[in-house]
Amino acid sequence: MNLAVVLTGIFTLARVQAVHGQGDKGTRFLCTAVSIDKDTNCPVQPASVQSTSAQEEELRNTVMQLRETILLQKETIVNQLGTIKELTYKLSRCESASDDSGSWKSSKDTMDDVPRDPNETVDALGKTMQSLKDRLQNLEQQQMRANLSGASFPNELRDLLQRRLGDLESQLLKKVNELEEEKSQLYNETAAHRQRTENTLNSLMNRISDLEKGNTGFRSPEDFKLSLPLRTNYLFGRVKKSLPEMYAFTVCMWLKSSASPGIGTPFSYGVPGQANEIVLIEWGNNPMELLINDKVAQLPLSLSDGRWHHICITWTTRDGLWEAYQDGQRLGSGENLAPWHPIKPDGVLILGQEQDVVGGRFDATQAFVGELSHFNIWDRVLRPIDISNMANCSAYMPGNVVAWADGDVEVFGGASKWPLELCEDRLFDN
Repeated sequence: MNLAVVLTGIFTLARVQAVHGQGDKGTRFLCTAVSIDKDTNCPVQPASVQSTSAQEEELRNTVMQLRETILLQKETIVNQLGTIKELTYKLSRCESASDDSGSWKSSKDTMDDVPRDPNETVDALGKTMQSLKDRLQNLEQQQMRANLSGASFPNELRDLLQRRLGDLESQLLKKVNELEEEKSQLYNETAAHRQRTENTLNSLMNRISDLEKGNTGFRSPEDFKLSLPLRTNYLFGRVKKSLPEMYAFTVCMWLKSSASPGIGTPFSYGVPGQANEIVLIEWGNNPMELLINDKVAQLPLSLSDGRWHHICITWTTRDGLWEAYQDGQRLGSGENLAPWHPIKPDGVLILGQEQDVVGGRFDATQAFVGELSHFNIWDRVLRPIDISNMANCSAYMPGNVVAWADGDVEVFGGASKWPLELCEDRLFDN
């Protein structure tokens, strides 16, 4: 029944006699709905009690349906108002987050204000967007249920919600784009820094390779020095040639060091089964020592004043006789140092490190720190006059077993070879 007819209809009262076979003991008044276009002056025929009861029941049902519809619509409006408030709160949070992002960009060079990972921020924004879409879908489903129940969804409220969602979606998409651009910029900066680092390392590696290959352009093969500036276990030089079996030897070199305590190990020679076949070492507060077949003799040498010094060590297997020279002067001698022991062949000759195993297992505390040049070995004991002439720069004698030559010395771990005018540098130091 039309609600307008019910609310605007004209009600007419009629007096009806009671039935059921009784007299006129009482009267009953019935209300009958009359259409607007009907004449209200015309008498209305009384209806039966049964038809009036049916009309009352129909009217009651209609009022109940209207009440349920109004309550449902009210509940829908309340839910939508709550959703709008929630969306407004989220939008304000996004705007405040955008302001915080701007303030971070202005101070992004500081160490304390570290931004969140852009990937995490993008994921969080994506989850927020999905949540809002789910809320919109729920609202649309509520609208469909309201339409099915006869309630209408307010157009103004729907348009407002759509505009709010559109604005929020635009804000989120803008934020996502900014984060993607920032992520791309950071990646590009990282890639550029990595490329510069790789270029620098490649340049250094090429320089080291050139030094190892001997492409230094020295005026003569022996006019160079080996530089070992740090006390580490990875800076060293290696002589490509090995030693033959020897029953006597002389080893001479120029040294410059100011390391303390102890200058370390200028050279060591190890063979299978004996890593200390020949070792020259000054370790800690101990004096300079010469080891042959792991037997020890202390040498009266003093080399840690930061100046160039020429040293020579001689040894013969007969009675184990040895002599020590510094700057052309014999400062010490002795005997019974590994007597009658021949120097074993085919070992590894290392400059700047002491070998715990053949060719390796270096100890940083025993490393030589300084510069070394003109390292030569002979398979005989040199005359004192020959040693003096080399120390005074009046003669140069390359070793007949190991001669100091650029092509015969490899460098590792950051050790380097540099041009050297040895006698001129010595005069300058003095």
